[in-house]
Amino acid sequence: MERPTVRQLECLVAVADHGSFRKAASALGISQPGLSAQVQSAEGLFGVQVFERDRRSVLVTPAGEDVIARAREALTAVDAVCDAARRRGQPLVGPLRLGVIPTVAPYWLPALLPAVRAKFPKLELILREEQTSRLLAQLTAGQLDVALLALPVPGDFTAAAITREMFVLAAPRGSELVKKRGKLTDRDLDAETVLLLEDGHCLRDQALAVCERGGAIESVEVRATSLPTLVQMVAGGLGVTLLPEAAAAALVQSRGPVELASFAAPVPGRTLGLVWRTSSARLREFRLLAETFGTAAEKFLAKLRRS
Repeated sequence: MERPTVRQLECLVAVADHGSFRKAASALGISQPGLSAQVQSAEGLFGVQVFERDRRSVLVTPAGEDVIARAREALTAVDAVCDAARRRGQPLVGPLRLGVIPTVAPYWLPALLPAVRAKFPKLELILREEQTSRLLAQLTAGQLDVALLALPVPGDFTAAAITREMFVLAAPRGSELVKKRGKLTDRDLDAETVLLLEDGHCLRDQALAVCERGGAIESVEVRATSLPTLVQMVAGGLGVTLLPEAAAAALVQSRGPVELASFAAPVPGRTLGLVWRTSSARLREFRLLAETFGTAAEKFLAKLRRS
């Protein structure tokens, strides 16, 4: 049997991922007729129909499911060949697909990316922001190379810690919690109504653990979809919440309706780290990236805490 081209495999996987020939063509930067021709040629080569398609939808056939899975594996193997060639030269050159969780991306990337660009000017970062479970699924499927997450994570992954970020309490201005002399402990949260993110955010689970230790009561009627929304809910007097310190610095104004209070040791927080497939051939490169992130993160936090 004649072998399919890498481009044909890319087209098959793109259509499966996007569920649309139009969106897949746009993602690959080719015309829709060109994409259709590649898919039809591959289907003719395999002798099976990979997709059921009509004017409204595209579905992967049962036979196509196996073809798509094998195509993903083949593309991952091709990427490994390219990676091996790159490692013979300069590290961290060319495209790198980086996933980042929403509670990290807007608050940390502005501090981390300039350091990466300065040290690895030929690296082309392709960013994707998703919740942890989706990023791990994309890592497993070979759709991402690395992810910046809160540790630990489940599954067959290797992780390198970058930094530990402390949590602070955000409360409506004038709250007795903020007026309290000295730093807070978990027990100061006893019977407080605490606002949290919706299910799926790892920060929700981390903050909930702190709240449960202190006897706080989660507001089950109201949950936020993002940290900015959470801060607005606190400003409206609906309760208090825990914020990572980088997000707190960006979202809470010094004289605004929300005030911050610090915790006494041991300070609750989270560990941020870089995660990749244990089977990846780019171990040395990813550790270099983690070290660069780590150095930039410590400088960022030191500046943040001084202010």
